[in-house]
Amino acid sequence: MDVTHASGIHPTAVIDESVELGAGLEVGPYAVIGPNVVIGDGTRVGSHVVIERDTQIGRECRLHPGAVVGGDPQDLKYTGESALLVIGDRTVVREFVTLNRGTSARGRTEIGNDCLIMAYAHVAHDCVIGNHVVIANAVNMGGHCDIGDWVVVGGVTAIHQFVQIGAHAFVGGSSAVRKDVPPFVKAAGDPLKLFGLNTVGLQRRGFTDQERAGLRRAYRLLFQSKQNLRDALAGARLEIDHAPHVETLLAFIENSERGVTL
Repeated sequence: MDVTHASGIHPTAVIDESVELGAGLEVGPYAVIGPNVVIGDGTRVGSHVVIERDTQIGRECRLHPGAVVGGDPQDLKYTGESALLVIGDRTVVREFVTLNRGTSARGRTEIGNDCLIMAYAHVAHDCVIGNHVVIANAVNMGGHCDIGDWVVVGGVTAIHQFVQIGAHAFVGGSSAVRKDVPPFVKAAGDPLKLFGLNTVGLQRRGFTDQERAGLRRAYRLLFQSKQNLRDALAGARLEIDHAPHVETLLAFIENSERGVTL
């Protein structure tokens, strides 16, 4: 693309000729945009941002100064194969965040719409982050993590590779996440422990009184009984109404491969 006289693009920016830029785009001083990058309408790329390669960025995103996105995976098994980083619409990437592309294992790293990735956070190869997710400052995650919609992760938290964090969960700052975190709950600490439902978050997102009551009952049966989790899960299947959100919670636990945080 010939950007010599394009409005909104600083003359010191270096942009590969293969890049596809949307309308109303801004690119700041000394930004570098490498090959096979697509950027949607109205996105702003700050000064000194590096978009290395093979990256798709949606509409109205904001990449703050010093962010490095689309970098090679930090994986010894990576041999240069083609893989993507895909970022949805209206997502904000703050200063000095690093977002790596995928590997042949999944083929892409994905970040959804309306996310906020705060300064110095790292999203590794083959991670999938849902919509409306907040990743606070200096969160670091290993490869292949799955983080559901509306999750909030507090600052300086470490997330082990292959961990899943279910939708609407809240993880407190300075935590160490080694096992899966069920949806709808609060968790914090090292070792990580559960601290009940994410009640405030569920209220803010419009969960009804009935929906929250069903989740509270399921939480008590699963995590506050004297039974082991397998027996508690079997009991919950028999004792509670399988409303959609309760079913989501039960299915998450049943399908967990790393085991869930208790």
